[in-house]
Amino acid sequence: MLKGKTALVTGSTSGIGLGIAKALARQGANLVLNGFGDVDGPKAEVAALGVQVAYHGADMSRTADIEDMMKFAAARFGHVDILVNNAGIQHVARIENFPVERWDSIIAINMSSAFHTTRLALPAMRAAKHGKGWGRIINIASVHGLVASAEKSAYVAAKHGLIGLTKVTALENATSGVTCNAICPGWVLTPLVQKQLDAKASAQGISNEEATRQLLGEKEPSMQFTTPAELGELAVFLCSPAADNVRGAAWNMDGGWAAQ
Repeated sequence: MLKGKTALVTGSTSGIGLGIAKALARQGANLVLNGFGDVDGPKAEVAALGVQVAYHGADMSRTADIEDMMKFAAARFGHVDILVNNAGIQHVARIENFPVERWDSIIAINMSSAFHTTRLALPAMRAAKHGKGWGRIINIASVHGLVASAEKSAYVAAKHGLIGLTKVTALENATSGVTCNAICPGWVLTPLVQKQLDAKASAQGISNEEATRQLLGEKEPSMQFTTPAELGELAVFLCSPAADNVRGAAWNMDGGWAAQ
């Protein structure tokens, strides 16, 4: 379905981003990966699906790095057809104790980076298909873009902001073939969440299994994690012709979290 298209997924060397990258690759899209840590492994996983794959190590808190990454993608593949803004970090603390530098970095990486990639991707998307436009911008928000939890002020603020950016982007491009939507996962067992589980287990002197039950029991009625593969399939749907008129949606895949 996506053969000949190019997808850029930020924060895609592991977790949700890699799951989405692989789902798009299975549909034939060439990929630009981005992120820290192991690069060769994720590149090999995506390349094994029969598409071309490139990598750019942009620090998503740096505007100049983001601009360089978008130029790199255009030079390598022509332009970006599908932009998935997934990069994100987390820090947990009460507002009065929240380190200012952590606030700044979370806002920069979780929200502002999506503004920068979007502003740079839009002109080519709008010019595609002989000026009728074609493009897909998918912002990976969170159920925390819809509801709040204590001690996550920066993350919740950034994810609410990302949904606002999603809606404005959708409205500004509503008469073109460029759509913008947000996906709002609940708990996904990524390395980021595994760290939270380990910390919970250690702090309370309980097993990882009990920590998992507690974590899911607090918020997620389904008592199961959403998987990166499931999120990838939702991203594929949003790139399909069936989603041509899905615009400005904040689609939660959260096991019933926001339904409570």
